[in-house]
Amino acid sequence: MKPQSFAIFGDQSLLGHMLKSAAKTSSLETDTTRLNRADYRPRRGLSIPCVTVLDSSGRVIEEEQRRVFRHAAQSGRGADILFAGGTTGELNRLSNGERQRLIEILVDDAALINGKVRANGHLAAEAWVGVSGATRRETLANLECALAAGADAAVIAPLSINDIGDVVSFFQREVSDLFDRAGQWLPIFLYDNADIAADPGIPHIHTRFVKRLSRLHFIFGIKVSAPRRVLGNYTKGALHFKDKGEFGVYVGDAMLIFQVFKIEEGIAGRLREYWNRYLLHDELPIGVVSGPANVMPREWQRAWRACYAGDRRLMDIYLSAFSRFNDACVFPKLSGSPNKMIACLKYALKLDGVIDSDAVAARTPALSEQERRQFAADYQRIKDSIAENTDHLWVSTLI
Repeated sequence: MKPQSFAIFGDQSLLGHMLKSAAKTSSLETDTTRLNRADYRPRRGLSIPCVTVLDSSGRVIEEEQRRVFRHAAQSGRGADILFAGGTTGELNRLSNGERQRLIEILVDDAALINGKVRANGHLAAEAWVGVSGATRRETLANLECALAAGADAAVIAPLSINDIGDVVSFFQREVSDLFDRAGQWLPIFLYDNADIAADPGIPHIHTRFVKRLSRLHFIFGIKVSAPRRVLGNYTKGALHFKDKGEFGVYVGDAMLIFQVFKIEEGIAGRLREYWNRYLLHDELPIGVVSGPANVMPREWQRAWRACYAGDRRLMDIYLSAFSRFNDACVFPKLSGSPNKMIACLKYALKLDGVIDSDAVAARTPALSEQERRQFAADYQRIKDSIAENTDHLWVSTLI
């Protein structure tokens, strides 16, 4: 596939032609009409921020990238949302041309994946794409690319954009104007991640900004890595202008779901549960965003369902296994950069036969040979433990 590079304020007739062509092949088009999104509601469930498979020069390896998406989908038993272009996908370390290639590859492959998923009687996964660039201009160009490709939703981390200026004005004017010129729009989800904030002094989106942005018809939710209290503040603010179910909060710190959905027992436990609900303003998150789900998509899907259902036995099994996986990605005695989650995810996918290249982007900490050996042994033990204690239907397989 030869990608079309988009520059904002470019040839609008070309954009219009490509938008019309994309509308015929969009993965969402088979279920609803993209041009009429009045009934759109944020997708519930597991969002997998897919790793980006790179060669030694930092370019996306298309065929191997498609394998990652297929593995994450697990023929309908994995991701509810396939998300390309998050921090797990090293979006902030790719060239903008590669960001746009990634958008087009995901949307194209999601259509192929979903055709088979529906044939098996499962619900299709949505294709979400990260469009944040280093500048407003790059971000708008990427959003234009997402529209033309037919993505189901776009994700924007406003605080990662160097020249963002006034956050609310950027969406009210520049993003709205782009949609007006295109004659259509797509759902946008905000992305709050202190690790990629352009200004370390402003690590999180102010709640008052989320409250104002939720008034826009195309803003449908936020992915946030923050304590429960902050999650609740975002939900409370959005409910001023969105009906229940129209604005979704997705847990970015994936392990937090084991606390948020835990059903407590006894007087002290009930008090803790009521306090948790108070912090969340009685609005539970509608989804979880899990990087480790790249390598264990079925396991994380089952864990999400177990948490939502309050199944304590399964919650304990998955909490233990996932905690051990997170620990396996930390090397305090072997490296000056102890947490190497992205490198471990890629190496795990290589060990499982999903990809051949586990190269990481520039500035992403890589694994040493000693760390590879240690991780491989830990990872195998974790997989064996899950297989012994859960139904084989929920053990990820090579697709």
